[in-house]
Amino acid sequence: MINFLFTLLQSKAVSTSAERYLLIYMIAVLVIVTSLVILFFVVFQKRKNKLLLEKVKQQQNFENEIAQVQIEIQEQTLKNIGWELHDNVGQLLSFASMQLSILKMQMNDDDKDKFKDTSEALKQSLNEVRSLSRALNNEVVLNIGFEESITNELDRLNKMKFATAELVSRGQKIKFKDRKHEIVIFRILQEFLSNSVKYSEAKNLKIVLEYTNNHLLVTASDDGKGFNKESVKAGSGLINIKSRAKLIHAEIELTSEENQGTSLVLKYPFL
Repeated sequence: MINFLFTLLQSKAVSTSAERYLLIYMIAVLVIVTSLVILFFVVFQKRKNKLLLEKVKQQQNFENEIAQVQIEIQEQTLKNIGWELHDNVGQLLSFASMQLSILKMQMNDDDKDKFKDTSEALKQSLNEVRSLSRALNNEVVLNIGFEESITNELDRLNKMKFATAELVSRGQKIKFKDRKHEIVIFRILQEFLSNSVKYSEAKNLKIVLEYTNNHLLVTASDDGKGFNKESVKAGSGLINIKSRAKLIHAEIELTSEENQGTSLVLKYPFL
């Protein structure tokens, strides 16, 4: 009887031990399976995020390429217009000016005064065409320099209709990491100035260039009638400005209020 009880107790002890080991084994298997599921989920999520990031980068690269192509087409169009102005319109105006000079030589002094205003208008028109053709040609802009090109553009506009059009430069000048970026910023300023001429009814223009070690801060402003940004749709000019700024990784902000003028602030990173 005692031997039977002892054997029964031994059997229960073995059974309890086996159950304990079985429980530990099941827990271990569960932990491993759970860990594998978590690991699979993490790897899957990382892979998914990587694919999404690559897709976003591809989309950005595609958009940048489209913007680059559009800008190159615009630049080539401007260049062609510049050539046409210089070679065709400029030559026609030069020919008209020569013919007028010949005609004046054949007339007496009293009649010559009648052609004075016409002659001056032709000369001004010829100078305007030449200045505009230079401003539309990238090679000319790069040759004479970024700031000189802005000054020439402001001088041209100053002669047209503005009371003052000035350029202010502050800080130590730093070379652009890519000279094509000079063209991009110059075209942005041209777009702003063009809008000022067409829409703002401004009397004064000002462009400020502030050079720092890390960036160039460009501020262009006019004292025109301004506009309400909320009620005005973004036209091609503003779209061009933003797409060009994005292409050179520049931050840009356009502010305007009715009867308070318009200002454009561009921050271009040198690094």
